[in-house]
Amino acid sequence: MTSNYEFSWHPGIGDPTIGGWVTVALYLLASISCWMTGGCVLRQNLNDKSDARIWRFISMFFFILGINKQLDLQSGMTELGRMVAYSEGWYERRQAVQIYFVISVAAACVAIVPAFIYWIRKSPVQMWIASVGSTFVLGYVLIRAASFHHLDTFFRSRFLGLKWYWILEMAGISIVLLASEWRRAKALHQIGDHLAS
Repeated sequence: MTSNYEFSWHPGIGDPTIGGWVTVALYLLASISCWMTGGCVLRQNLNDKSDARIWRFISMFFFILGINKQLDLQSGMTELGRMVAYSEGWYERRQAVQIYFVISVAAACVAIVPAFIYWIRKSPVQMWIASVGSTFVLGYVLIRAASFHHLDTFFRSRFLGLKWYWILEMAGISIVLLASEWRRAKALHQIGDHLAS
């Protein structure tokens, strides 16, 4: 096996399709919505900043994912991984490395889940829904980053004319967006009631 594999990735539009741009728009809408929700939640209860911080964290996370969606930075990381695999002589065993990567990520997520549940335990139901949506998106992104050929083939297949990766990614983003809008409406209503009393 040759060890002079060349890095061929360069920045560009990662998914120049209508579905790709709709996904980016959803990421940015969800990011703006979560940021605004964080502000409303903070105004509603200045003594409890943890709920507002989580909304702001989701906002920044989705903003980064939206930018990454079109810059396709994960392809650059995958290409870098291939280059390292070639240069270190384990390219033929890359599928085992991918499996270890996914297992490690899954183990890290399982380890983090109890702490995260403890952190949001007193949060409203909208935060729990947003957390489910965010986890869904994160899991999808990590699996796509692992670049399994069989999963890539599935994600590129279509259902009712839409690619599965559009459906799965947009579903997670939409869950977060709806939870954020619901939470902000509730916070604004409570702020209005407080000002009226």
